[in-house]
This record gives sequence, C-alpha cells and structure tokens, in this order.
Amino acid sequence: MSMMTTNALIHETSPYLLQHAHNPVDWLPWGEIALRKAIEENKPILVSIGYSACHWCHVMEHESFEDPAVAKMMNENFICIKVDREERPDVDQVYMDAIQLMTGSGGWPLNCFALPDGRPFYGGTYFRKDQWMQALKQISSVYQNDREKAEEYATKLTEGLSQMDQMPLVQIPDQFNDEVLETAVARWRRSFDMEEGGPNYSPKFPMPNNYQFLLSYARSEKDHELENYVHLTLKKMARGGIYDQLGGGFARYSTDEYWKVPHFEKMLYDNGQLLTLYSQAYSITRDAEYKRVVEETASWIRREMMSDQHVFYSAKDADSEGEEGKFYIWTKDELETLAGEDFAVISDYYNVNKKGLWEHGKYILLRNRPDSAIANEHSLSEKQLQDAVDEFKSRAFESRERRIRPGLDDKTLTSWNAMTAKGLLDAYAATSNSEWLELAKRSLDFLTSTQMSHDARLNHSYKDGRSTINGYLEDYAFLIDALLRHYELTFDESSIIKVKKLVEYVFAHFDQNDNGFFYFKSKLDTELVAKKVEIHDNVIPASNSVLATCFYKLGLLLSDSKLIELSQRMLAQVEPNIAQYPTGHSQWMALHQMNSRPYFEIAIVGKDCLQKLKELTAHYLPNAVICGGETEGRLPILEHRLVEGKTLIYVCQNGACKLPVETIEEALAQLAAN
Repeated sequence: MSMMTTNALIHETSPYLLQHAHNPVDWLPWGEIALRKAIEENKPILVSIGYSACHWCHVMEHESFEDPAVAKMMNENFICIKVDREERPDVDQVYMDAIQLMTGSGGWPLNCFALPDGRPFYGGTYFRKDQWMQALKQISSVYQNDREKAEEYATKLTEGLSQMDQMPLVQIPDQFNDEVLETAVARWRRSFDMEEGGPNYSPKFPMPNNYQFLLSYARSEKDHELENYVHLTLKKMARGGIYDQLGGGFARYSTDEYWKVPHFEKMLYDNGQLLTLYSQAYSITRDAEYKRVVEETASWIRREMMSDQHVFYSAKDADSEGEEGKFYIWTKDELETLAGEDFAVISDYYNVNKKGLWEHGKYILLRNRPDSAIANEHSLSEKQLQDAVDEFKSRAFESRERRIRPGLDDKTLTSWNAMTAKGLLDAYAATSNSEWLELAKRSLDFLTSTQMSHDARLNHSYKDGRSTINGYLEDYAFLIDALLRHYELTFDESSIIKVKKLVEYVFAHFDQNDNGFFYFKSKLDTELVAKKVEIHDNVIPASNSVLATCFYKLGLLLSDSKLIELSQRMLAQVEPNIAQYPTGHSQWMALHQMNSRPYFEIAIVGKDCLQKLKELTAHYLPNAVICGGETEGRLPILEHRLVEGKTLIYVCQNGACKLPVETIEEALAQLAAN
C-alpha cells in the first residue's frame, strides 16, 4: 500500500479516524455529506465502528482495509463510513443495538450494513479477510437483486430498536422496597468467584461501579462475607497482570479468571473510576496496599495521560511495534540483569516462574502473595523486602521507559475527564494528598471554560485546540457528578452554580420519554434512525442513572422537591428490572439504597469548616451528602445554621436535624446510631 493514498478522514481530529486516513478505502466520517452521498448514488452504507486502542480493529484494518482488492470492492458497492465509538457514542449505540438484535452479541470492530437512509439490515463484528469478501459480495447482491428483502429486514430491525428502550409506566411507590436489593444481591452472589475475586467466568472486566455498590451495601447491611469478597476482588486485581505493577494504572480487562493476562490497553474511564473505588476501600481499611494503588494510578494519569492544559487523554493502545503487550512484558534474562543479586526475592515477588510465564518465553509481572509471606521466606523484614522491590521497580521502570511506547489516543473527552476528576477528588479525600485536588480542579476548570459555553452547552471532544461535537447526555451527567463532588470536598459554591446551569440546560435541550428518562442526544442534533435512552449501567454507569443520583443529592442541597421526585420517578421505572439483572443496574441500586436505607445531609458551618470537612471526608460515607461553609452561604439547607464563635456539625435526614455537635467523632456516632 502506498502511503500517498489519502481519504476524507485526513481532516479529522480523532486518532482512530486518522489511523485509517491512508487506507485505499474511500472512508468518509459520519455526517451529512456521507449520508447524502449514499442517497444520491443509491448505495448501501457500511458503518464500521472501532476505537484507537482496539486490538482486533487494527487486525481487521491490516488484513482487509489496507488491501487494494478488498478496498476496490468496498468502494464500488458501498458508501464506507468510519466511526470512532468514543467520539460518536450515539452512532455506536444504535448500530451496536442493531447487531445485538441480529446476532445476540456485539463487540468491536463493529461492521454494520444499512440502507441509504441509515436503517441497518445486516452486520457483525470482526470478519477474517475471506469472510469479509464473501459478506461484501452477498450484501451487494441482495441490495441490487433483492431490495425488498433488505427493506423488510431494515424495517423489522428499526422497529426492534425503537422498542428496546420501552418500559411499562410505574408509579413512584410510597416507600422503595428493601427486598429488591436483597433479592438482587442474592442472585448476584451466584456469579461470584470466591477464590480469585470478580465474576466466575472470563474475560474479567473490573466494573468499578459494581464493586462500589457492593461495598456500600455490604457496609450498610454488616454483611462481612460480601465485604470480604469485594476486598478479595480488589486485592486480586491490584496484584494481577491487569494492574501495571511498575507504572500504575489498570488495563481494560483480563482474558483469564486469574486477572493474569490483560488485554493490554489502558482506558481513562476505567482508571478514573478505579481511583474512586480504591480510594473508598482505603478510607475503610487504611490498608497501605490500597493507598499505593491510588497513588500509583493517579501518578500514571498525571505522567502519561495529561496534556499541557491539565486535561486527560483517552487511551493507551495495547500494541507497540505491532505486537500486543510488547511494552509491558519481559524475558527472564532482562529481569535477572535488572534485579541483580536480589533476583531470588524479585522472582518470588513478581512470579518470574510458571505462574508469570505468558508466551514465547515472556513474563507478565504479577503478585499473588502478601509481602509478609515473601519476607518471611527470604528472612527479610517487610521494610527490607519493600526496599529491594522499590529498587528493582525503579530500575525496571527506567529500562521500560526506553522502549517504544504503545500508541496514545490524545483526544480529550468531556465525560471521561469528568469521571477522572471525580476519581482524583476521591483520591484526595482518602489520602489528603492535595496534588490530586489541584489536578482535579484544573481539569474541571478546563471543562467548564473551554468545553462549556456561556449558556452551559458542552462539547464532547477536544483536540489540537479544537472543541468539537455537541455534548451528549453522558457529558452533562458526569460533569454534574464531578462538580457536586468538588463542592462536597471544598464548599466552593461556584461549583453548585455551574451544576444548576448544567441541569437547566439538560431540561431545556434533552427530551424525556414517558418514563422520565432523558434521550442520549440533544434536541439540537440531527436524529438517527432510532432515538435511544441509556438506562443500563455497564463498565461506565448509564447517563440516566448518574443524573438521577445527582438530582437526588442536588434536590436535598437545594431543598428542591421536584428534583427529588424526578429522581424517584426514574428509579421507580427500573425497580422491577433490578433483581433480574443486578450487574446492569449497580448505579440504580446505589440510588435505591439512598431511598430505602437511611441517607443523611451533613452540614458543617463556621470558620473551621474546611478543617473539619477534611477530617470528615477521610471517612467512608456513601450514605450522606455534605455541605457547609464559613457562613450560611446561599444553599437553603444551610439557613440559620451559623452560631457565632463556633463551628457546628449538623447531621440531618430529610431536613430534620439532630442536635448540632462540635467534633467529627460525635457526628460519626450520630450517623452510626441509625
């Protein structure tokens, strides 16, 4: 293939689209031009969707899209549209749902064939080159010779897409039912791996939101077995190959049940959320291992994922030099040289043995035993062991830094940055390391200035000085969530003012369906072949579940019963489905817990409020929203709370407060009394 070939993707900012800009395929980006061209030339559309860190996307590109003969067949018979799923989650949602309706499963690369009007009628995920050629021939033939059949499929599929999000209407109950969560968790337990943590199948995804809920539920129900399972999972992940033992940060998933062999790409959204999860675990246990994971992961984000504007890039590729995982794996010789006389200890610590062996004589660094056991075995104190490990890590890290790095997806996404800012805020709350607060502040400042216009409209993506793509519901949901957390940890009322503007914008520019859920796309955007609402929590929680949770908290802070009622209305619609599919409703379950278990407002008012706040937020408090200030400020919840010369802490429920106290210990005792 000549590198002189270029197509229309050369003008895009998405690294994934730019990767395909030199294919002989006449790729077009999703948009008006491509869709008009399909209608004018009466050709079916091929929508091919992937993302820059996707290994099999690279494989299919190399095998098929770089091949001139394959490209010729694609160009002659189809209008070929390339989509970055991270940049256009709206397009991805529609065609992924279509593939799942057709085949029962989905994934990336996603290749969907549609009529010129965009309605899908056939598709799949990864195709080998011979399968792909065969599919191109068959689909082209059906379109040219049996158009009615294609039309019939498209009509059925589009009807199916519209019905997917429909639910029976449910009234808000007087009281949310306690048993719903009990039933859901009992069902969920059946899929727990009590030996290795996580689910009892592979591949294993971290799913941070699931463990955040389970941790909170276990604490509230005093369910020690469940709490131990969550800690088992967190320890196994932190010690496994899925965690970068040298540089910090987690890979997207483990291909086996032992968290050993990762799919080596690192995604910002996973790491932002895992910061929150490990920070919460640290605030409960004060376990040094959790603190190390938090500090190393936050440091990795700052070191490798941060731009000059103090915002964060999207992903690190799995591949370098065309080989998956090459940057992260080691030969025994390399490790022996780096460890020197400590090799016996280091090889035990990081399993330079059968357990750590991957393929082609290469090792993945992973841990499987507590430090104390290894120290005893080698007649070392834990301090001596840690010194030897730190010395090795430092040398190995420097050596690795000289390697060719995996590809970087250097676009900045508003939703993922907000998630990461929240993770950094939680890291600050748990560890008191003010660097993470500073980093979160800078990121939020960028999002609320560069990515947000004066009327609170957000852009979804930023790269090379260009803010692009009108924001989706997820951008608003996660930014509102992060700003609320920023307010809770700083009492900076400007964050609440921004939250109110963003909420007003959502109400004005995002339609709601009959159940009260907001559609994923703004009214300002061109509609796709189906209007979608995002309800199910996945690796990232659903925009509607995050918004509903934020409405509940904001309703308490602003004494706004309408926001609380909307939150409860949204929750009521999903309540009947929670027990059937708990892993897809973990954020809804967290909101359910806020409604069906004691939930508190904690107000700290007086000149020492920030010192007391810092003390308070070092504790694990999933069942409270926090507010306060040196004066009463502008929040209705703080009215008449100031007493001259004192800093008082009020623990309240639904606006009714216990007697104010002056110490965090007394406030925590009041919380525990429930």
